[in-house]
Amino acid sequence: MSQAPAPSPSPSPSPSASEAATVPPPARHPVDQVLPPARLGLLGLQHVLVMYTGCVTVPLVFGAAAKLDTSTIGLLINADLLVAGLVTLLQSLGVGRVLGVRLPVVAGATFTAVTPMILIAGEYGMQAVYGSMIAAGVFGLLVAVPFARAVRFFPPLVSGSVITVIGLSLIGVAAGLIAGLDPTAKDYAAPSHLALAGGIVLLIVVVSRFTSGFLSQLGVLLGLLGGTLVAVPMGLTDFSSVGDADWLGLASPFHFGAPHFPVAAVISMCVVMLVTFTESTADMLAVGEMTGRPLSRGDLARGLAGDGVSGVLAGVMNGFVDTVFAQNVGLVGMTKVRSRYVAAVAGGILVALGLVPKLGEVVASLPGPVVGAAGLVMFATVTAVGINTLRKVEFEGTNNLLIVAVSIGVGMLPVAAPTIYHAFPTWVQIIGGSAITSATLAAFLLNLLFNHPQRSATSAPDGKKGLDGMPLGQ
Repeated sequence: MSQAPAPSPSPSPSPSASEAATVPPPARHPVDQVLPPARLGLLGLQHVLVMYTGCVTVPLVFGAAAKLDTSTIGLLINADLLVAGLVTLLQSLGVGRVLGVRLPVVAGATFTAVTPMILIAGEYGMQAVYGSMIAAGVFGLLVAVPFARAVRFFPPLVSGSVITVIGLSLIGVAAGLIAGLDPTAKDYAAPSHLALAGGIVLLIVVVSRFTSGFLSQLGVLLGLLGGTLVAVPMGLTDFSSVGDADWLGLASPFHFGAPHFPVAAVISMCVVMLVTFTESTADMLAVGEMTGRPLSRGDLARGLAGDGVSGVLAGVMNGFVDTVFAQNVGLVGMTKVRSRYVAAVAGGILVALGLVPKLGEVVASLPGPVVGAAGLVMFATVTAVGINTLRKVEFEGTNNLLIVAVSIGVGMLPVAAPTIYHAFPTWVQIIGGSAITSATLAAFLLNLLFNHPQRSATSAPDGKKGLDGMPLGQ
């Protein structure tokens, strides 16, 4: 008897159009999510509050050291905020596949450029300050891709040494603001001024110790506000120029005249750009880890190119070179909010603040002891960050301790003895007289000499490797 053929398996029914329509689209990465408007605005404002003091301290310190008048310092503050806002928008939103890291990062003026700018202003004038800044910005755009590929040449050994020197070299500037710049003046280092500065430092410590969360990060801002209120009855405040400032306005490009490009000034600012790159690299890598979107070399190069753009923009608009602000990196870690659009809102707020000259005039009129006290804490914090970075370095069985020692020693020479290079040509005085430039060159060259011929044999204590596979601790 023949057997009936087995029925062929019926094809599984294809999903209907209505069923296919119910399949959820791929979820957006948290970095690309757009939050509700109210929450977006509040979180963006929080980012601005956290970084505002650090951002405006740079023009305040530079303006005072360069002996600029209050109105000019106010102009620098507005330009500083405007450029920081534009660069933050660029970094968070991106421009095609060319510029911007597209992460929740906020840009602000870096302290790295302060000392070289003061030296350049004293030797060549403000036109050279901004000419060299433009040149450094172009240099940054040109080397962003090579730097991203060669990031191993600026490991924590180099960046930690340099950041430590940055903070140490600026403490003298804070002391000058507190005590005064003229030792022969009647009120130089007046006890009342020192007491005011000490009270501000104490307030910052108290706020940090006895508050938590977001409020604890506003200690410096509260110190500035509280110190200014105390300074009013002491007769240290003068806000007379605020009334003459406009509510809305934009500083004209090249306010100080056509830019000049002295070779020594350009070299010094290009070194500043490389140091800024090391700062931004560390912060962008940290944000990439926090948000679950690790950076590729292309991402890093686009982020570094944003720093280069800041140099060009700042040189034209009388601003300052920007870096990714570590304060805001910490805020991302604290709030766990990963949306880059929060940073974009912060950038928009900064742009708006940069268009209000009256606000810049108010900040520029803050008394020297108040600004100096806040600066003292912030500059010392920069030093502590450098020391913390050096914790990642392997010292046992290496020459890394010698590299750190020589780099800091060479960097601090012009701080301890400002005229030590007076017998050399001007270009040597500008390059060697900058603690940051000389420390960077020393650390970079010594790291090449001692580590890179044998780098494959060296490993970080924890075995972790960086973007290019090099040990993080080398």
